[in-house]
Amino acid sequence: MSRFEEADLSRIRPQRVESRKSKVSVADFARPVTPEMGALLDALPSILAGSDLREAVAAVARAARAGRPVLAMIGGHVIKTGCAPLLIQLMEAGAVTAVAMNGAAAIHDYEAARFGRTSEDVEASLGAGTFGMAEETSREMNAVTVEASRAGKGLGEALGEALERDGAPHRELSVLAACHRRGLPATVHVALGTDILHQHRSADGAAIGDTSLRDFRILAGVLRDFGNGVALNVGSAVVLPEVFLKAFSIAANLGEAPAGITTVNFDFLRHYRPRVNVVERPTAGGRGRGFELTGHHEILIPLFTAGVLRALVSGPPEEAAS
Repeated sequence: MSRFEEADLSRIRPQRVESRKSKVSVADFARPVTPEMGALLDALPSILAGSDLREAVAAVARAARAGRPVLAMIGGHVIKTGCAPLLIQLMEAGAVTAVAMNGAAAIHDYEAARFGRTSEDVEASLGAGTFGMAEETSREMNAVTVEASRAGKGLGEALGEALERDGAPHRELSVLAACHRRGLPATVHVALGTDILHQHRSADGAAIGDTSLRDFRILAGVLRDFGNGVALNVGSAVVLPEVFLKAFSIAANLGEAPAGITTVNFDFLRHYRPRVNVVERPTAGGRGRGFELTGHHEILIPLFTAGVLRALVSGPPEEAAS
């Protein structure tokens, strides 16, 4: 028993999701892109990020054609900016073969699928004590976590399965549900105390730790046969770059460090950990190449997706233009 007093979460006053002010609606999510839209890449200067974007597109297309893995690691902001349909398009095209999320991305993905909206207005609710108090989100996701632990499943697998099983109204826009339908690994990497689910008494630390640690081992398994694959880090500044580096180390320890890989970091700010842990360290020593693409997700990801789809149909942009 701790000497220190704990907050009594049994006294938390939850609120219904429908009464919460949410800033994002699935009605505003990205629409599907077409391969023809990728022609815009031909107009970009062959300088700096213009060249890097084309090379990143070509790397994903090469990996997809060769049957090599493409891992998409996504932070919560990617879902909040409506990019889930584009990631699903890449999965359906065979250009994303595994997904890793932080806890925030999983929550936004689940809420969008279940309720058609997400991204609580924090400033409007924090002082009133209602931030993070959504009753349905916490009850349902925490219950899935406990159930997954008992069944020996990973958290990402269990959440996607639950959205499909329960017929979530907008599950066609869920990355987790899409992974479940396609039989692709989806892992969720939780930092305790960072997610709104942890504010409720239904949160089970043992179940969260068990399922998220299992997902870490699943991700390390994905990286064991990752030679000539591609790792995309989209919008995670801390958790996923750290998780990726440790999973990469396990893969190297159990066999050989993946070689011939391409890593790409997409973010609207340049951060230390994504640059070092995703772009630089895993590709050092001639193991591969790394790129940083800085800009708004809601602009970069549609352009990138269209470019990949076009490259899969007609060859990489530089070849199609020649």
